[in-house]
Amino acid sequence: MHVETRLGELGLVLPEPLKLPAGLRLPFSWVRVRGNRAYLSGHGPLLPDGTPAGPFGRVGAEVTPEQAYQSARLTALSILSSLKRELGDLDRVTAWLRVFGMVYSAPGFTSQPNVINGFSDLIIELYGPAAGQHARSAVGMAELPLGLPVEIEAEVEIAP
Repeated sequence: MHVETRLGELGLVLPEPLKLPAGLRLPFSWVRVRGNRAYLSGHGPLLPDGTPAGPFGRVGAEVTPEQAYQSARLTALSILSSLKRELGDLDRVTAWLRVFGMVYSAPGFTSQPNVINGFSDLIIELYGPAAGQHARSAVGMAELPLGLPVEIEAEVEIAP
């Protein structure tokens, strides 16, 4: 599969680990491996240096759906970065099983699935339809941490 080669061909870079803002404490694992599954905590979009990526705010108000789609793509890179650190090789992911996408939504905004497509489209492009297809939810939220427009968690199947 050679996911990292494909990332390079697309000109995409995996970000550094999240640099926490002052006063924020996160006492959990970004990736929890049990058997042949890896469970991924909620991730947001990051810049290459590990700082949270803007724009910040509600989709449908301060953030356009197109900007939020790009935030979901950056969130995919953030999740892949955590997987790479935990697994050592992104090709150990044999199937994307479940994705839960959360969108910080302005009142009346109902296009959450189109926003989370930014994540899904990139994962399917990198892993192909056989391994990249996944079950998915895309829901609106009244708030998300740090004013991020998108947060995504996932579950993947992995090879030993």
